[in-house]
Amino acid sequence: MKNAKSLYHGHRSPAAVISCAVRWYFRFQLSLRDIEELLSERGVIVSYETVRRWCDKFGAGFAHRVKAARRRPGTTWHLDEVFVTLRGEPYLLWRAVDQHGAELDILLQKRRDKAAAKRFFKRVLASCTEAPHKIVTDQLRSYPAAKAEIPALAHVKHVFVKASARVNNWAENSHQPTRERERRMRGFRDPERTQAFLSSFGPIRQHFALKRHLLRASLYRKQLAARFAAWHRFTEATQVPSVF
Repeated sequence: MKNAKSLYHGHRSPAAVISCAVRWYFRFQLSLRDIEELLSERGVIVSYETVRRWCDKFGAGFAHRVKAARRRPGTTWHLDEVFVTLRGEPYLLWRAVDQHGAELDILLQKRRDKAAAKRFFKRVLASCTEAPHKIVTDQLRSYPAAKAEIPALAHVKHVFVKASARVNNWAENSHQPTRERERRMRGFRDPERTQAFLSSFGPIRQHFALKRHLLRASLYRKQLAARFAAWHRFTEATQVPSVF
């Protein structure tokens, strides 16, 4: 029986270096050139374009493993949409989170009609093991119209809130990291690349974004160490190289 090829087959750089670069890019507010400089300081000479290719190739796979390993999504879904501008054109970024603030899925679309809402509902259902007990949205009428046409959601309780009342805070607050990253990147540009980036950005960022203010220092360090150990399993990088 032949051994399976390594995830990093054909790459000259060690797995730990690639894993670390991808984590830095999706976890922190760093540009590709920032990561190139950080790696150079540690004796790893690669160009920022190499880092870009690593993120494009491995980001989605790593994010998928992170999502598959996390706890079961909550029974309440909070859905919201926010406008983003790509090269001067308005788009809608649809996002779903559970009552714990864990991002379930995102979808970048041009419209906010029933067809767009239905497409988003189906995408979230495909990424979750079961339907929720309750859905919380703003008063956009596309949500109930689309929900009524999806058998798995037709009888799920639907709660409407006013966006101005800030009652749907789980969904609204989940947009903040995206806005911060959008400003750091000086805006998004291509719809496909934006969708691919944000689909990886959310799960990887949240994997390490512990609620520090709720944890004792010792417990925080313990949980963070466990997240790093899990990350090394997901990325098949057993250890950090000595140059780091």
